[in-house]
Amino acid sequence: MQTILITGVAGFIGSNLAERLLREGHRVVGLDNLAYGLREQVPAGVEFHQADVRSPDIYPLFDQIDIVFHLAAKNCIADCQDDPVETADINVTGTANVFEAARRAKIKKMIYAESSSVYEGSKLLPTPEEDEHPQTFYAASKMATKFFAEAYSRWYGLKWTALRYFCVYGPRQDYRRTIPPLFSAFIIKLLKNERPTIYGSGEKRRDFVHVDDVNDFHLLCMQDDQTTGNVFNLGSGENYSVNEIFRIVRELLGSKLEPIYQADLPGEALTTLASIEKAKKLGWSPRVGLKDGLKSSIDFIKGEMAAGRL
Repeated sequence: MQTILITGVAGFIGSNLAERLLREGHRVVGLDNLAYGLREQVPAGVEFHQADVRSPDIYPLFDQIDIVFHLAAKNCIADCQDDPVETADINVTGTANVFEAARRAKIKKMIYAESSSVYEGSKLLPTPEEDEHPQTFYAASKMATKFFAEAYSRWYGLKWTALRYFCVYGPRQDYRRTIPPLFSAFIIKLLKNERPTIYGSGEKRRDFVHVDDVNDFHLLCMQDDQTTGNVFNLGSGENYSVNEIFRIVRELLGSKLEPIYQADLPGEALTTLASIEKAKKLGWSPRVGLKDGLKSSIDFIKGEMAAGRL
């Protein structure tokens, strides 16, 4: 058993990770300022602290911690474009503060979230970890965290692994964003017998990976020293157009509704497709098929509706 601290524990990936770690028998300490996460999503058994990653008040929480997963972030691209200063404050200053807390506490390893957004301007598909072309303020903030990680390793010996998530989906996916994630938006609208919105032509293609597959790699990072000091893409290695996803969701829900097409959103890549060869060399590969994964998302959202939260 190890003691694991998760920042952003009330969010989508953080809450799923906490649940998995508890099942594996670990002690989990979680912190979240609840600006984006929900307290009710934090699994029972987590030692929860409402705290902001930008505050030095978090330092004592890192005492006696073995491994840190830093997942807290401002991560809606549209919101980040509207407020670059807050984006930098949360994603860059907040991450540097978490690194500092980890350094002072002499934690064994930091596993932190970068983003596939750093490939926004890439022309190379599938995109390997080396082909970085950030375009948006969100992507720029995530590139900055990489430079801080390298500097903390160079000057203080901090051990880290960086993860570039592609389009992660599954239960607890944040449907409260200004522009909700694709799967949540489609499922919620169709379950309410309303027409979902598609921005642009619907021919943008995305690489989707289930949160359970992501958590498989999280656990591997805790155990395998080969991950230390490395950056890994976490995707499925396959992609689908927005229109294809809509048709699959509509079929699973037995709906006949058609989408509403609106003007495209700025700053988004036309296509994402992860090169996952680096992660696969360590023995990891995605195991959750798209339709099975979508069913888990549908079941979660139906539960939210039944509970009156939607």
